[in-house]
Amino acid sequence: MSDERLASEASGTSSRRAVLAGAGALGATAVLAACGTEPDDDRDPFEPAPPADDPGAPEGSNGDTEEDTGGSGGEVLASAEEVEVGGGLIVADQNVVVTQPSEGEFRCFSAVCTHQGCLVSDVEDGTINCNCHFSRFSIEDGSVVEAAEGGDPAGQDPLPEVEIEVDGSEIRLV
Repeated sequence: MSDERLASEASGTSSRRAVLAGAGALGATAVLAACGTEPDDDRDPFEPAPPADDPGAPEGSNGDTEEDTGGSGGEVLASAEEVEVGGGLIVADQNVVVTQPSEGEFRCFSAVCTHQGCLVSDVEDGTINCNCHFSRFSIEDGSVVEAAEGGDPAGQDPLPEVEIEVDGSEIRLV
Protein backbone atom coordinates (compact mmCIF):
# COMPACT_ATOMS: atom_id res chain seq x y z
CA MET A 1 0.00 0.00 0.00
CA SER A 2 1.35 3.43 -0.85
CA ASP A 3 1.86 6.22 1.66
CA GLU A 4 -0.72 8.35 -0.24
CA ARG A 5 -3.43 5.71 0.17
CA LEU A 6 -2.73 5.31 3.92
CA ALA A 7 -2.93 9.09 4.40
CA SER A 8 -6.20 9.21 2.42
CA GLU A 9 -7.79 6.36 4.43
CA ALA A 10 -6.65 7.88 7.74
CA SER A 11 -8.17 11.27 6.90
CA GLY A 12 -11.43 9.60 5.82
CA THR A 13 -11.66 7.79 9.14
CA SER A 14 -11.12 10.94 11.16
CA SER A 15 -13.74 12.77 9.06
CA ARG A 16 -16.32 10.09 9.82
CA ARG A 17 -15.39 10.26 13.50
CA ALA A 18 -15.77 14.03 13.49
CA VAL A 19 -19.22 13.76 11.87
CA LEU A 20 -20.36 11.11 14.37
CA ALA A 21 -19.00 13.10 17.31
CA GLY A 22 -20.76 16.24 16.06
CA ALA A 23 -24.05 14.36 15.68
CA GLY A 24 -23.72 13.01 19.22
CA ALA A 25 -23.03 16.47 20.61
CA LEU A 26 -26.03 17.88 18.73
CA GLY A 27 -28.27 15.16 20.19
CA ALA A 28 -27.01 15.80 23.71
CA THR A 29 -27.67 19.53 23.27
CA ALA A 30 -31.26 18.82 22.18
CA VAL A 31 -31.87 16.60 25.22
CA LEU A 32 -30.47 19.22 27.61
CA ALA A 33 -32.54 21.97 25.99
CA ALA A 34 -35.69 19.89 26.50
CA CYS A 35 -34.93 19.72 30.23
CA GLY A 36 -35.02 23.51 30.66
CA THR A 37 -37.80 25.47 32.34
CA GLU A 38 -40.43 27.47 30.54
CA PRO A 39 -39.16 30.98 29.83
CA ASP A 40 -42.16 32.63 31.58
CA ASP A 41 -41.79 30.57 34.76
CA ASP A 42 -39.31 32.56 36.84
CA ARG A 43 -40.44 30.99 40.13
CA ASP A 44 -37.69 29.50 42.31
CA PRO A 45 -37.85 25.70 41.72
CA PHE A 46 -37.22 25.08 45.43
CA GLU A 47 -40.17 27.15 46.64
CA PRO A 48 -43.60 25.52 47.02
CA ALA A 49 -46.03 26.32 44.22
CA PRO A 50 -48.39 29.23 45.00
CA PRO A 51 -52.08 28.43 45.50
CA ALA A 52 -54.12 28.14 42.28
CA ASP A 53 -56.23 31.16 43.25
CA ASP A 54 -53.06 33.26 43.61
CA PRO A 55 -52.81 35.71 40.68
CA GLY A 56 -49.06 34.96 40.53
CA ALA A 57 -49.64 31.22 40.17
CA PRO A 58 -48.33 29.72 36.94
CA GLU A 59 -51.10 28.67 34.57
CA GLY A 60 -52.22 25.12 35.31
CA SER A 61 -50.59 25.03 38.75
CA ASN A 62 -52.02 22.58 41.22
CA GLY A 63 -52.25 24.83 44.27
CA ASP A 64 -54.54 24.17 47.20
CA THR A 65 -57.65 26.17 48.03
CA GLU A 66 -60.02 26.15 50.98
CA GLU A 67 -62.22 23.64 49.14
CA ASP A 68 -59.28 21.24 48.79
CA THR A 69 -58.38 21.25 52.49
CA GLY A 70 -61.75 21.82 54.12
CA GLY A 71 -60.20 24.36 56.49
CA SER A 72 -59.58 28.04 56.74
CA GLY A 73 -56.07 28.08 55.28
CA GLY A 74 -53.79 26.28 52.87
CA GLU A 75 -52.49 22.74 52.80
CA VAL A 76 -52.09 20.86 56.06
CA LEU A 77 -48.37 20.34 56.70
CA ALA A 78 -48.55 18.33 59.91
CA SER A 79 -50.40 17.88 63.14
CA ALA A 80 -49.05 19.68 66.19
CA GLU A 81 -48.34 16.30 67.80
CA GLU A 82 -45.95 15.38 64.98
CA VAL A 83 -43.61 18.30 65.72
CA GLU A 84 -41.41 17.63 68.74
CA VAL A 85 -40.85 20.46 71.25
CA GLY A 86 -37.29 21.72 70.71
CA GLY A 87 -37.21 20.01 67.31
CA GLY A 88 -38.96 19.98 64.00
CA LEU A 89 -40.36 18.11 61.05
CA ILE A 90 -39.17 18.34 57.43
CA VAL A 91 -42.07 18.32 54.96
CA ALA A 92 -40.06 17.51 51.84
CA ASP A 93 -42.94 17.60 49.34
CA GLN A 94 -43.55 21.24 50.31
CA ASN A 95 -39.85 22.11 50.77
CA VAL A 96 -40.49 23.40 54.30
CA VAL A 97 -39.45 22.54 57.83
CA VAL A 98 -41.86 23.12 60.73
CA THR A 99 -40.31 23.67 64.16
CA GLN A 100 -41.57 23.99 67.74
CA PRO A 101 -38.93 25.96 69.66
CA SER A 102 -41.08 25.95 72.82
CA GLU A 103 -44.37 24.32 73.80
CA GLY A 104 -47.16 25.59 71.51
CA GLU A 105 -44.91 27.94 69.45
CA PHE A 106 -44.64 26.78 65.84
CA ARG A 107 -42.39 28.26 63.16
CA CYS A 108 -41.88 27.31 59.53
CA PHE A 109 -38.92 27.89 57.21
CA SER A 110 -37.82 26.94 53.73
CA ALA A 111 -36.16 23.52 53.85
CA VAL A 112 -33.80 24.58 51.05
CA CYS A 113 -30.36 25.39 52.43
CA THR A 114 -29.21 28.91 51.55
CA HIS A 115 -25.66 27.67 50.92
CA GLN A 116 -26.11 25.65 47.73
CA GLY A 117 -29.78 24.70 47.55
CA CYS A 118 -29.67 21.25 49.16
CA LEU A 119 -32.71 20.11 51.09
CA VAL A 120 -31.99 20.17 54.83
CA SER A 121 -31.52 16.70 56.24
CA ASP A 122 -32.72 16.75 59.85
CA VAL A 123 -33.69 18.77 62.91
CA GLU A 124 -31.72 17.92 66.03
CA ASP A 125 -30.48 19.61 69.21
CA GLY A 126 -32.24 22.91 68.41
CA THR A 127 -30.88 23.25 64.87
CA ILE A 128 -32.03 22.56 61.34
CA ASN A 129 -29.13 20.75 59.69
CA CYS A 130 -27.93 20.44 56.11
CA ASN A 131 -25.57 17.54 55.47
CA CYS A 132 -24.35 18.84 52.09
CA HIS A 133 -21.84 21.24 53.64
CA PHE A 134 -22.80 21.04 57.33
CA SER A 135 -24.71 24.32 57.65
CA ARG A 136 -26.88 24.60 60.78
CA PHE A 137 -29.81 26.96 61.32
CA SER A 138 -31.79 27.98 64.43
CA ILE A 139 -35.21 26.38 64.92
CA GLU A 140 -36.37 29.69 66.45
CA ASP A 141 -35.71 32.14 63.61
CA GLY A 142 -33.86 30.27 60.82
CA SER A 143 -30.65 32.22 61.47
CA VAL A 144 -27.26 30.67 60.77
CA VAL A 145 -25.82 28.86 63.81
CA GLU A 146 -22.91 27.37 61.89
CA ALA A 147 -21.97 28.40 58.36
CA ALA A 148 -21.19 25.91 55.65
CA GLU A 149 -17.71 24.43 55.42
CA GLY A 150 -15.33 26.95 53.93
CA GLY A 151 -17.37 29.92 55.20
CA ASP A 152 -18.97 30.58 51.81
CA PRO A 153 -20.83 33.93 52.10
CA ALA A 154 -24.00 32.32 50.68
CA GLY A 155 -23.97 30.05 53.71
CA GLN A 156 -24.40 33.10 55.95
CA ASP A 157 -28.04 33.72 54.90
CA PRO A 158 -30.86 32.56 57.20
CA LEU A 159 -33.54 30.16 56.04
CA PRO A 160 -36.51 32.20 54.75
CA GLU A 161 -39.56 32.06 57.02
CA VAL A 162 -42.79 30.62 55.60
CA GLU A 163 -46.18 31.73 56.93
CA ILE A 164 -48.23 29.10 58.71
CA GLU A 165 -51.27 28.98 60.96
CA VAL A 166 -52.21 26.54 63.66
CA ASP A 167 -55.86 25.55 63.33
CA GLY A 168 -56.73 23.28 66.25
CA SER A 169 -54.10 20.60 66.01
CA GLU A 170 -53.38 21.16 62.30
CA ILE A 171 -50.47 23.23 61.05
CA ARG A 172 -51.28 24.77 57.66
CA LEU A 173 -49.56 26.91 55.06
CA VAL A 174 -51.11 30.40 54.88
